[in-house]
Amino acid sequence: MQERFTSVFIYGSLLPGHSNHHVAADYIRASRSGVIQGRLVDYGPYPALLRDDKARECSMVVRGLWVDVNELGLKRMDELEQFLGIEEDNDYDRIWVQDVDSPAMSGWVYVWESPRGYPAIEEPYWPDYFARKIGRI
Repeated sequence: MQERFTSVFIYGSLLPGHSNHHVAADYIRASRSGVIQGRLVDYGPYPALLRDDKARECSMVVRGLWVDVNELGLKRMDELEQFLGIEEDNDYDRIWVQDVDSPAMSGWVYVWESPRGYPAIEEPYWPDYFARKIGRI
């Protein structure tokens, strides 16, 4: 039986070289750069992505990676993001999105509905922002 893979857009601590990459690393079959509509907020050691009215009105985008993971990889990411299922009381919701530059690329992404009082990140790529925040740049 052939293993099935699902695409997930990652943009924060799941990226290679960041604190939660180990959660997905063993399950990633392929990865490619991507851009989706949205904006980021600073939740401390990692960001949250919003796809709200402000992001749409200002045509804001977030850069990250599309990763192909198997079912167990998606389950591990769901656990990390505290996603219990559609219409459940989740920390992050998981929604289906398309890439801005390559609409044929689509998959899941973890999002918040609102900023929850956390400050906006005024740039599209969290690793650059985070490196400056912790004094690496």
